[in-house]
Amino acid sequence: MACRVCGLTLPDAGEVGRFMRQTARLMVGVGDYDTYVAHAAANHPDKVVMTRTEFFRRSQDRRYGGGPEGTFRCC
Repeated sequence: MACRVCGLTLPDAGEVGRFMRQTARLMVGVGDYDTYVAHAAANHPDKVVMTRTEFFRRSQDRRYGGGPEGTFRCC
């Protein structure tokens, strides 16, 4: 859909929803998996792409200090 006044193309409801979901996830420290997959394929084709579950776990560990060290970091 385009603006009748300036001709600017406006996003559809699905695109707005995807953007809002991505924003909410980034606000709580969970990266966007689809963006990660696109980046990995374009920039690191020789490496194996993490599954969605692995990506989520890594995001949580980075946010809350999990992992092999077992340390908790709030801020």
